[in-house]
Amino acid sequence: MDSQWKFTSSINCFVGDNGAGKTNILDAIHYLSLTKSYFNSNDSTSINFNSEFFTIKGSFKKQDNFSDIVCNVKEGHPKSVKNNDKKYKRFSDHIGNYPVVFISPTDTNLIYDNSDTRRKYLDSAISQFNNVYLKTLISYNKTLKQRNSLLKQFAFSNTFDEFTLSTYNEVLVNYGKIIYLEREKYLSKLIPVFQKYYSEISSGKEEVSIEYQSQLKDNDFIEILESSIMKDRSSTRTSVGIHKDDLLFKLDNHSIKKHGSQGQQKSFLISLKLAQFEFMKEEFGLNPILLLDDIFDKLDDKRVECLVSFVKKGKFNQVFITDTNKERSENILKKIDSDYTIFNIEN
Repeated sequence: MDSQWKFTSSINCFVGDNGAGKTNILDAIHYLSLTKSYFNSNDSTSINFNSEFFTIKGSFKKQDNFSDIVCNVKEGHPKSVKNNDKKYKRFSDHIGNYPVVFISPTDTNLIYDNSDTRRKYLDSAISQFNNVYLKTLISYNKTLKQRNSLLKQFAFSNTFDEFTLSTYNEVLVNYGKIIYLEREKYLSKLIPVFQKYYSEISSGKEEVSIEYQSQLKDNDFIEILESSIMKDRSSTRTSVGIHKDDLLFKLDNHSIKKHGSQGQQKSFLISLKLAQFEFMKEEFGLNPILLLDDIFDKLDDKRVECLVSFVKKGKFNQVFITDTNKERSENILKKIDSDYTIFNIEN
C-alpha cells in the first residue's frame, strides 16, 4: 500500500490509535537519513508480512540544495540507497548528510540492555557528524572479526602463529585508539549540555551524570591485548578493546536503572537526545530533523511544559511528533508560537 505525505517545515504531528502506523512514518524518515531502521537491526523485519520488498522515497532540502533519496529493501537482495538517482557504493558516504535525532519509548533499552546497545547509540551519534570515525569503526570491526576468526582457526587446528596475531593486534590498536579518543572527546562536550537539559526538565531537583567506562582509560591497548592472549585463545574471542566500552548512567550518584522512576528515566533519555541534537547543530551549523515518538506519555505536566518551552525558544526547526491523544497534542501545540500540522493516522 502506497502512502504519500507533504510536510510543513516546522511541526508535524501524527495522531491515531496504537498500531495505526504513526511510528512507521518516523522510521521511514530515519531510514532515508541513516540508511537503516531505528528499531530493527535486520532490514527484512521491516518488510510487511504480505510483501517481498519496500521502497521509501523522500525529498530533502538542505540550505538551497534539493535531494531525492530512495531506499529499496528486497528479501534476499542487497539494500540500495540512491541520491538523485545516483546509487551509493558505501552507505557510510550518505550518513551525516541529513542528520536526525530520534526520541522513542524504546530508548529505555539504553538503560536496561547490555553495553552493546549503549555503544551502538554512541557510535551512531558520533558517526553522523564524523565520517572518519564511522569509517575507522567499520575498519576496527572488520579487523576484530578477522582476529576472532584467526583465534578460532588456532583452536580448530591446535596451532598458534604469534606473528600473524601480532599483525592483527597492531591494526586493531591503531583503529581502537582513534575511536577511544573520539568517544572521550564527544562525551566531554556532550555531558555538560546533557546535565543542563536535565536540570531544566526536572527543575533542578536531581543531579545526573554519565561515566565513560573503557579498558583503554588506564591501560595501554597493546599491553592488555598481549596479556590476554591465553584467555582469547581459550574463548576464541578478543576479550579486550573498545568493543567492550560502556556508559554508566547515574541519578544522584546511583544507577538510574535501579533507582530512577519511569519519569526520571524518560527525562534522562530526553535530555541525552536533546544534548545530542544541540551538539550536532553546532557541528553542522544547521538543525537536525527531530523525531519524537510518543514523547508526552509518562511525563508530568511540568516536564511537558519545559519541552514545549524548548520548541518556543526556536531550538528546533522541522519536528515530527506522534501521539495517541489528539486533544492532548492540540493543547500542547497551541502553546507553541510556531506553525504545525496534525495528521490523523488510521491503518
